[in-house]
Amino acid sequence: MQKVFITGAAGFIGSSLVDRLLADGVAVTGWDNLATGQLRFLDGALKNLRFQLVRGDNLDLPALTAAMKGADFVFHLAANADIKDGWSHPRKDLEQNTIATFNVLEAMRANGIKHIAFSSTGSTYGEATLIPTPEDAPFPVQTSLYAASKVAGETLISSYAEGGQIDEAYIFRFVSILGERYTHGHVFDFYQQLIAHPDHLRVLGDGKQRKSYLYVQDCIDALLHVTHAHTAREAKHHTQIYNLGTAEYVQVNDSIGYLCAALGLKPKLEYTGGDRGWIGDNPFIFLDTKKIQSTGWSPKLTIEQGIIKTLRWLEANRWVYDSRR
Repeated sequence: MQKVFITGAAGFIGSSLVDRLLADGVAVTGWDNLATGQLRFLDGALKNLRFQLVRGDNLDLPALTAAMKGADFVFHLAANADIKDGWSHPRKDLEQNTIATFNVLEAMRANGIKHIAFSSTGSTYGEATLIPTPEDAPFPVQTSLYAASKVAGETLISSYAEGGQIDEAYIFRFVSILGERYTHGHVFDFYQQLIAHPDHLRVLGDGKQRKSYLYVQDCIDALLHVTHAHTAREAKHHTQIYNLGTAEYVQVNDSIGYLCAALGLKPKLEYTGGDRGWIGDNPFIFLDTKKIQSTGWSPKLTIEQGIIKTLRWLEANRWVYDSRR
């Protein structure tokens, strides 16, 4: 891994990966359309001579192919991750997740690049009946457009690998990621509400939804740990699928408790009812991570520690709320 190409390089996870790779001495080309990514996240990287940012969209295959030239590894992190409002713009998941992934694979093929890591999602397991859910769980009925589009991306990647176009394919099924540069999700939404009205908090669902989360630097550790170990090289179909998460979960009410205690607040909680917050909201997500832990990786932070780190970053960077309007 000498020159890496990262889609979604100005995003939460992408910019964190950019910084880590540059610190390791790797040359990086970042690709982002800046629809949701933030240039400020790349302030440090842009001062590094080993980094180049190219502004472009994954739907522009000729530009994507040209920008990818010279890379030897692709981290495909760019995606539309708006599960909650997916039915307001269903074509966006198809275009920005599925077709975009096809274009990334075609750009790789045109450039002779044989290695890819892909950010998928734990939502691909739908409403799993096997908890904690392992990578080889029975294939479920999909419950969100986002997850369906990510499943399509996974199958495209594994098909390209089976077809001899990719030597190493890594598919990472994430739980929700927390930490510095976090710009959407429950901690983001709850803190935004508490800034506006610290005396009450509206909670989608009944607050009993059970979720697992992972701190962003633990996520980056996992990505680099297995790709550096080349675990997909001799794997069946040259593809490795890994769940990423912690060996614990919390209720939404627990998250609220951590946040409110850290802020010294006792708001009145107003629940919208039901066991989920929106269509496609899985009321229980808890992934089995034994497979990746068997390679020697394990998370350093607990979910509570990740939530508090996220809150403290948001407190110090309220500008992200203005940038999302």
